[in-house]
Amino acid sequence: MSIDSSLKTEGNLTTIRNVMTRTERIAALKEDGKFIEGKNTAHGLPKTKVKD
Repeated sequence: MSIDSSLKTEGNLTTIRNVMTRTERIAALKEDGKFIEGKNTAHGLPKTKVKD
């Protein structure tokens, strides 16, 4: 029995990511001045598109 082609993991990392991880979002929001340490929380952050 063979594995279905949709379940193979080879080449999955080459796709374009739509949103950043939480730590990447915090770093990007800090650069823009929209995240203040101690005032804002890491929960409920706005989604930020990945910059090319």
